[in-house]
Amino acid sequence: MAAITLRNVSKTFGDNGPVVLRDVDLTIGNHEFCVFLGPSGCGKSTLLRIIAGLEDPSSGEIAIDGKRVNDVAPAQRGVAMVFQSYALFPHMTVAENIGFGLKIAKTPPEEIQRRVKEAAAILQLDTLLDRKPKALSGGQRQRVAIGRAIVREPGVFLFDEPLSNLDATLRGKTRLEIARIHARFNHASTVYVTHDQIEAMTLADKIVLLNTGKTAETAGSIAQVGAPLELYHRPNSLFVAGFIGAPQMNFLDAQVADIKDQGVRVQLCQSGEFVMTRQSGTHLTPGEPVTLGIRPEHLCIMDSTAGPPADSVITRALSLVERLGEQTYLHFNDPEGDQKGAPLMAKVQGNSTACPPDPIQMSVPAEYCHLFTADGRAVQHLQ
Repeated sequence: MAAITLRNVSKTFGDNGPVVLRDVDLTIGNHEFCVFLGPSGCGKSTLLRIIAGLEDPSSGEIAIDGKRVNDVAPAQRGVAMVFQSYALFPHMTVAENIGFGLKIAKTPPEEIQRRVKEAAAILQLDTLLDRKPKALSGGQRQRVAIGRAIVREPGVFLFDEPLSNLDATLRGKTRLEIARIHARFNHASTVYVTHDQIEAMTLADKIVLLNTGKTAETAGSIAQVGAPLELYHRPNSLFVAGFIGAPQMNFLDAQVADIKDQGVRVQLCQSGEFVMTRQSGTHLTPGEPVTLGIRPEHLCIMDSTAGPPADSVITRALSLVERLGEQTYLHFNDPEGDQKGAPLMAKVQGNSTACPPDPIQMSVPAEYCHLFTADGRAVQHLQ
């Protein structure tokens, strides 16, 4: 087992260079699958390399299995890293590539052969052991790189965007293989870097979402840590809400209308429609500007015979339909038709017959609404 602890880890390149990571405090538990997620430039790969020992932190402490490793060489940290590039030796066979690290470590040949065969069986490479990398597909080469990490039997697996060079089908297959490997090696923790939220949501026990930051004070900081569905259902900021979820959450400018025991009622700035939410209004005041968030999949299309709109029902003119087979995306015009306001989108079943420029009524379920203050902080949901 190998838990990882980071305490006040920061990284700056150069004396007056930009801050890449800022005061990162994080604990990754034994056999936990932790995903570092975030936009390009947020510092997620740098943080992974600091854990691996390939980068030195400017400040802070890294501990693996309870032992401080700041001054420990990468080879002595008990970690194995899979890079974005396969980094295979072209003149070596699959078997030789997988076992190369063990050979350098002067592991007995019989032990190398045993571990290589076990790893190849896990990764379905056992019929390819005599091939050279040029005779392999991209997915097979990535599995060889993963096999090279497996044979070391590390306490920590580190993956740096390992699927980014694969096509969509291979990404899905290899993602499942990585999940199975993690489950099989129940002694090891896994840290995985990606900018792909599908990989993060499907693989992670814990997501660490890093922020590039609109200001220097938030650059390289942790925006939120939690289980995938926690970040999806309870984002703590406008940034998290906008980053997690595909398609992106709808954001509408609003102001607080009134505050009740069952939640906060807001009025949309563009249309004047009212929406009831299940947020606590303890720290809000009537007239205060807020942002209403609702995911496209949570908007409910109403029957055209439902009668006049009431609270939490909004009406928009349909402008564009994207039919994807399994599902359909409905895009709506701004209420005033000037295209200056925030766009609105609904995700519905694939058999929808809606066509532009139909007016569509949508109910906005209170339990799925999110509210954010003017500075981007999430308003707490009622229990």
